[in-house]
Amino acid sequence: MPALRVGLIGYGAIGGLVAEAIAGRDDMTLVGVLLRPESQRALPQGLPLVGDAAGLLAKQPGIVVEAAGHGGLRAHAAAILSGGVDLLIASVGALADAQLEAALRSAAKTGGARLLVPAGALGGLDALGAARHAGLERVEYTGRKAPKAWLGTKAESMIDLAKVSEPTPFFEGSAREAALAFPQNANVVAAVALAGLGFDLTRVRLMVDPTEPRNQHSVEASGAFGSFSSHVVAQVLPSNPKTSMLAPYSLVRGLCGMVDTIAA
Repeated sequence: MPALRVGLIGYGAIGGLVAEAIAGRDDMTLVGVLLRPESQRALPQGLPLVGDAAGLLAKQPGIVVEAAGHGGLRAHAAAILSGGVDLLIASVGALADAQLEAALRSAAKTGGARLLVPAGALGGLDALGAARHAGLERVEYTGRKAPKAWLGTKAESMIDLAKVSEPTPFFEGSAREAALAFPQNANVVAAVALAGLGFDLTRVRLMVDPTEPRNQHSVEASGAFGSFSSHVVAQVLPSNPKTSMLAPYSLVRGLCGMVDTIAA
């Protein structure tokens, strides 16, 4: 089989790791990296840089990976999908915006493409998705992160991060509210919602935990299918404590599933 031609939007902490993983395989090739012109400086030589979605589509990718944040998804996703190319996204939380979700669904339909949502830092979304078909009534997500992971977010106005001495909740609400309020931290919340009961029926609790430097993600669900629980304690990216190390490698797994002989 010819190597899978991969396009990439963004080259930050997540995008760089995805590109590195692609470079280490002979069944994938990175054909284009979409970055704003002002962001194309000080990058590794030899990257096939482009400045817009049209330039990326011209590289004829078989799939595009988005790793550019919510703004990058808003700016480029519709063009990629309407251009007929599947899009695997890191910025799942942006889909909490109902208008954006509807626009991307329409673009995907127009182009005959798919918007692919990875599990991100969380395990068990396959079981949660199966439970949705079998009979799902309750889904609750709890996210715990160290104080530094909440710096620069709305959490600073809700709790004194410097004075927290034990695991403390500071937000409770719907997945839609959480994903829109904490775009840098709550992409996993959106993935849970899309796999299960949706943004408005999925309940979310966010916590500051000064006792654990790693990110913790827990899901509990119940319904006619029975009950289900998942708990992940994930190392964070050294360059970005808001992001669990599993997040970029979930994107890599999604790519591998397109080329591996046995996709597990």
